[in-house]
Amino acid sequence: MQVIWQNENVREFLAEFISTYVMMVFGLGAVAHMVLGGKMGSYLAVNLGFGFGVTIGVHMAGNISGAHMNAALTFTSCALGRMSWKKFPVYVLGQFLGSFVAAATIYGLFYNAIIDFSGGKLMTTGPTATANIFATYLPDHMTLWRGFLDEVVVTGMLQLCLLAIADKGNNPTLLGTQAIVTGILVVIIGISLGMNSGYAINPSRDLPPRFFTFLAGWGSQVFRTKDWWWVPVVAPPLGAYCGAIIYLFFIGSNKRQEPQVLENPLAFEDHKISVLPKTTSHQHGVASLTPVSVYPEDRPSALYHP
Repeated sequence: MQVIWQNENVREFLAEFISTYVMMVFGLGAVAHMVLGGKMGSYLAVNLGFGFGVTIGVHMAGNISGAHMNAALTFTSCALGRMSWKKFPVYVLGQFLGSFVAAATIYGLFYNAIIDFSGGKLMTTGPTATANIFATYLPDHMTLWRGFLDEVVVTGMLQLCLLAIADKGNNPTLLGTQAIVTGILVVIIGISLGMNSGYAINPSRDLPPRFFTFLAGWGSQVFRTKDWWWVPVVAPPLGAYCGAIIYLFFIGSNKRQEPQVLENPLAFEDHKISVLPKTTSHQHGVASLTPVSVYPEDRPSALYHP
């Protein structure tokens, strides 16, 4: 079992699972308060729940998997060649399972309130609808294709800003503040661009809880209402990829490049400066040495930089 838990794919799967679970429990719990709790909840609270849920998720898994918590960000990372496609199903499966279990958790915690609010009838539309606690649904003022465009643009904004936050060659966040700034970014997106489509911006946030509601008693209407269910699955990856391309075109290719100085290694052969590596073991009285990187271990982070 110890060998299995130390496997890189297993560790990344578990990291995406628990970080996505935490994000979704806080986010869906905030939505439940807004739908069921009257004055105990608000739209601002929903944005704060998801935003700071993202912050905690980044703290939990950022140094293990990069804390994507979003299949659209994982797709973009693979599409740009920053992460192997072999890791894509590992990450997405962890995200989907974490999101599904989070939906089940919120259902269990708020079951009595859901039944009391809905009169025992689990509806996807109408004044007593409760399916919207778990997944996004298109409001009456939006058409399907306007909603699709909205998800593309909003997810593009998310990816565009994430690249700026973590771009070490530009003006990144201060050391140790990346998680909180990322959470604030999600809050800003919600309070400024969230009205039209509910800013799913994440297949891992929308599809697994929707599937849970299908199993839990809301039925096939969760997939049939306005034929919306596929948009939060397809539009966010497209938007994230476009956002990344825009950042690389406008910013990544225009950054000032520091001149590289080529040195003759022979001229400095007697004046080398070395960094002492870690001592890992001793054998026959001589320390066994392993090289040490002066930078933290690179992870396939959603906050990757060009």
